[in-house]
Amino acid sequence: MPTVGVKRDLLFKALGRSYTDEEFDELCFQFGLELDEITSEKELISKEQNDSKAAGASDVILYKIDVPANRYDLLCLEGLVRGLQVFKNKLEAPRYVRVSPVSGQPQKLIITKETAAVRPYAVAAVLRDITFTQERYDSFIELQEKLHQNICRKRSIVAIGTHDLDTTSGPFTYTAKPPSEICFQPLNQTKEFTATELMSLYRTDSHLKHYLHIIEDKPVYPVIYDSNGIVLSMPPIINGDHTKISLKTKNVFIECTATDLTKAKVVLDTLVTMFSQYSSQPNLKHVFISSSPHSESTETVAQLLTRMCLLSKLTGVGDQIEVEIPPTRSDIIHACDIVEDAAIAYGFNNITRTTPRSYTVATQFPLNKLTELLRQDVAAAGFTEVLTFALCSKEDVGDKLGKKISETGAAHISNPKTAEFQVARTTLLPGLLKTIAANKKMPLPLKLFEISDVVLKDKSKDSIFFPGRCAEIFVDGKSVGRLGVLHPNVVTRFELTMPCSALEMDIEPFL
Repeated sequence: MPTVGVKRDLLFKALGRSYTDEEFDELCFQFGLELDEITSEKELISKEQNDSKAAGASDVILYKIDVPANRYDLLCLEGLVRGLQVFKNKLEAPRYVRVSPVSGQPQKLIITKETAAVRPYAVAAVLRDITFTQERYDSFIELQEKLHQNICRKRSIVAIGTHDLDTTSGPFTYTAKPPSEICFQPLNQTKEFTATELMSLYRTDSHLKHYLHIIEDKPVYPVIYDSNGIVLSMPPIINGDHTKISLKTKNVFIECTATDLTKAKVVLDTLVTMFSQYSSQPNLKHVFISSSPHSESTETVAQLLTRMCLLSKLTGVGDQIEVEIPPTRSDIIHACDIVEDAAIAYGFNNITRTTPRSYTVATQFPLNKLTELLRQDVAAAGFTEVLTFALCSKEDVGDKLGKKISETGAAHISNPKTAEFQVARTTLLPGLLKTIAANKKMPLPLKLFEISDVVLKDKSKDSIFFPGRCAEIFVDGKSVGRLGVLHPNVVTRFELTMPCSALEMDIEPFL
């Protein structure tokens, strides 16, 4: 779960009242959140580094709040306060509409076909007449970073660029060029660099070096220009210095380039809705879903959903409710998500405790109980347990064991990603032998064991063991395993130089 850090006093000011730590913890619980930690910048630095590093750091109290991973609208102070105020019936659930610019002409972002080779999608919006304070500016930047680390998957899926619209002019063009043909002054630098030079420059940058791999091997790099040829950004690496935003910025041009168009829209919607309260409002999509409650009255459910910023009303047709899904709630993708929000607003603690209709007593699965008992006894006998992969190569269960892969009855993976994971293992021996091969420098004897599942399509007889030095184990006339000295060919194929003995047995018949 992502964690959002907010200044306690700033949060209480926005909420319009103060809470004790216990009261706010309870409010978070009611809203489906968790107050994870109460700390300060100074305390965090002292804990992560040392007291000397924390000298001069702020003593302002911070609330660290855990939010659900799909609630991107709660990743900043603005969204958190808005959600809590609506939940407490102190604010009406907002609706978002488009306001055209004074000139009547919206901005355009033109996407060229060259971007298909590296990062094919882009969406954009403008926040107009915004008023930044230092706190709002910091929150705006922090929200971008939170989104980059979560839904954007460290900029690999979506990268955000924000620019001072008044320092540039549209229409804007999103294209891709060879790195040697891209030249601009990047953010916080004093001179121009080519894209090739920038990639070298940022290899030692503690922050940006983690994003270079996204495009560095591509033949062309993405780049956004304005109508005068000024570079706004080279996503997903760095913005241009010419259009950087500041506290004086009034109109913010936001662009999101992506490999996933849906996620790009979610990110853009989140940014503009969270900060539209400081500016003119954008035009965003509202989706309507009809749902029928099964317990509480339709009016009660509609009221509960509205408290969760899901504007709801009765349709007049039976017990159906029409639920309006705002652009802030990208997590609502099914009627069951609506029911979950209704339950949160109702209060899980308020749900009447009932006795289950059927009475059952849970017990441990017998096979698992047996394997745990065996593990303890075998380990007590001086053997070391290993856990190996359930998938292996065809060679491991075939050629190396002196068998044809067609005779093993192995279940094959239709689209294996690597040669090491082509089939499901039919025996535990390959994993054990490969473990020994990887630990040949360890002192002998190596006594290993593994109790795990194997996958068999049908029963077959093989020649893993040395002739005359092996035995088959029978229980009630049924073969359940084998033991003996491994065939020299099998040992050699696993690159081992010492003789090996093995016992393999099916324990399920003993239940």
